[in-house]
Amino acid sequence: MTAPMDVTGGDTEATPEAVVDASGDKAIQGRSLGQIAWMRLKRDKVALAGGLIVIFLILVAVFAPVIVGLLGQDPTQFNSDLIDSSTMVPKTGTGISADHLFGIEPVNGRDIFSRVVYGARISLLIAFLATLLSVVIGTLLGVTAGFFGGLVDSIISKTMDVFLAFPLLVFAIALAGIVPDSAFGLTGDTLRVSLLVFIIGFFNWPYIGRIVRGQTLSLREREFVDAARSLGARGPYIIFRELLPNLIAPILVYATLLIPTNVLFEAALSFLGVGVRPPTPTWGGMLADAVRFYTIPHFMFFPGMAIFITVLAFNLFGDGLRDALDPKAR
Repeated sequence: MTAPMDVTGGDTEATPEAVVDASGDKAIQGRSLGQIAWMRLKRDKVALAGGLIVIFLILVAVFAPVIVGLLGQDPTQFNSDLIDSSTMVPKTGTGISADHLFGIEPVNGRDIFSRVVYGARISLLIAFLATLLSVVIGTLLGVTAGFFGGLVDSIISKTMDVFLAFPLLVFAIALAGIVPDSAFGLTGDTLRVSLLVFIIGFFNWPYIGRIVRGQTLSLREREFVDAARSLGARGPYIIFRELLPNLIAPILVYATLLIPTNVLFEAALSFLGVGVRPPTPTWGGMLADAVRFYTIPHFMFFPGMAIFITVLAFNLFGDGLRDALDPKAR
């Protein structure tokens, strides 16, 4: 009977990054969760189309002065010579043209294309900042409530219920209507944008707070949290180093789906006259002005389509991102 041969560890161990298949010719590369999510997202052509439209809208908002300089004119410039003084509508032959790609507004003759492009700046800026505020507040309070539980969870949960029952639209109209033109060291558009970001972002955090709380309740019972506790880790360390990294996916997905909601809310406030003040162009404000001239369809069509395309693109991309980041999805 022969003695077994000595075998070193290097002859029998396989690296986790690459495993040789049965034929011995090809290595199967391991994939990270991010790579798997990207592969799933690439297969969803509708979500990719939505993502490309979102990127396009962001670029339009960032480079609005360049685009308007090439294809339009100052969005506040009046063209009274193109308006019929008797009817206050554009003269015959002064509609959509090479000089005015989307036509001109009644009464003052401002270029609709330039105002739609600049309106993207206000709508997306308010939507992104309000979403960021909601995500920060909702994540911190949601993970705190879910991790500590007990009295802390009860207080935060009841606070969420109060905010969810709050008549946000009525409050926003009242607050935005009584704030003067100068307050808190801010004036003009800066004050109105900051006010809208606060109203929309601060009162919408319970939605994401509930999602984060529910995910935290599940994660805090997992083995890696128990291991961190057994090693002496305290609450703040577990929250920021163990729980939050595992909450990035649902937070990112919900933030993507919250942005179009905020775009619609900002447009609604501007439509009701309590958003950013004229002559600064906003999509909702343009729709409000267009109501009086319903016989001129392009005046209402282009800002309405801008809102529709923006909301649809974010929703499609958000749905695809949710499917890509869901580990249970096939």
